[in-house]
Amino acid sequence: MKDFPKYLLNRVGLPNSHTLATYRAEGGYRAIEDVLKKPWTSEQVIGVMKDSLLRGRGGAGFPTGMKWSFMPDITKDPRPRYLAVNADESEPGTCKDRVLMERDPHGLIEGCLIACFAMRAKAAYIYVRGEYRLSYNRLQAAIDEAREAGLVGQHILGTDFSCDIWMHKGAGAYICGEETGLMESLEGKRGHPRPKPPFPAGSGLWKSPTTVNNVESIFNAPFIVRNGAEWFKSMGVPKSTGNFLLGISGHVNKPGVYELPFGLTARQIIDEVALGVWKGRKLKAFFPGGSSTGLLPASMADVVMDHDSVKAAGSMFGTAAMIVLDETASIPQVMDVTARFYDHESCGQCSQCREGTQWLHQIFRRIAHGKGQMSDLDLLVSLSNGMAPAKTICALADAAAIPTLAAVKHFRHEFEECIRLGRDPLRNESKHAPRLHEAHA
Repeated sequence: MKDFPKYLLNRVGLPNSHTLATYRAEGGYRAIEDVLKKPWTSEQVIGVMKDSLLRGRGGAGFPTGMKWSFMPDITKDPRPRYLAVNADESEPGTCKDRVLMERDPHGLIEGCLIACFAMRAKAAYIYVRGEYRLSYNRLQAAIDEAREAGLVGQHILGTDFSCDIWMHKGAGAYICGEETGLMESLEGKRGHPRPKPPFPAGSGLWKSPTTVNNVESIFNAPFIVRNGAEWFKSMGVPKSTGNFLLGISGHVNKPGVYELPFGLTARQIIDEVALGVWKGRKLKAFFPGGSSTGLLPASMADVVMDHDSVKAAGSMFGTAAMIVLDETASIPQVMDVTARFYDHESCGQCSQCREGTQWLHQIFRRIAHGKGQMSDLDLLVSLSNGMAPAKTICALADAAAIPTLAAVKHFRHEFEECIRLGRDPLRNESKHAPRLHEAHA
């Protein structure tokens, strides 16, 4: 595969890449210095972010600059405003933000400062998944370094701009990766998502204007500010610009986190980046962006990996966490494990999700164990249609329903065979199938 321009992971392989000295030696904090000393206006920063067409890297793909622009006019609404950084990387198969936090934490800090300047936020709160101990420690050490150097806190770089950054450690709840559940947890409450409206930009943390962004989204900000929107749009495709971090796992020869431009096909990524399906086997299926995205069969591996193309194929780009399954994998077993995860992680607030995730798991489990009925397949579809789209407070019900509908659509014959035989013919062969609950842990 040809070499592509890279910027997101350029520093991660350097010695002591997590330290302030290494970051500054590589041009770190020059973007925020330019913003503060030229000086830029908040509107100019938001403008270049909007012009870059950066789409959020947390799953939904919403334009980041537009999201920043939703903050109310501070002259009309003087309430304090906040940035919440979603580092609760809990989507099964996803591990890209962890790399940035552990190996290049100052890049995230500088991105936070730029975002807070643009939105006139007084503080950023970074909500880190509880199991990410090294990520938390590295980020906290980097914040301490930056504060000591006058880069975080009061009168940053001798200017009138003041901004603090605080860390918060989650406790292992998937639901706190949802932006309003995250805010509830940050406030010290149970992580139950909030009904919307009101939206966070109007009433977020402590009922003040708040913007929630993913780690990778914020990490892009210094690069865009320093190099410009046109530079950013020179990579990727027209509606999905820049590079993205792809985490690929499962049945491939070289799993890992890679920086890639939008526009490659899934097949190119599997064959050329991850060096093909392991053990000389054939590709059977793949999740394009984490376990909550619709499973696609091998026949659709030529789908282009960008937000709109994957959506058109009936799935989602999600967090770009590709999970690959080879020909020995049992789809009923994969869905048993997937449904068990969402059943366990439902907060129970909405009946469709509380009951629906439990029923999906029970049905998939009995099919995978040879006790299913043909009527179960239509029941799975009916249940899923009652759970999604957008029929609950948050998207967890959708996250359980979407892969269910895709699995039944593309692999109905495999479920039917399990039911007819009264056993899963691939159970022994697929004992090494990807364990999605372990990917989450």
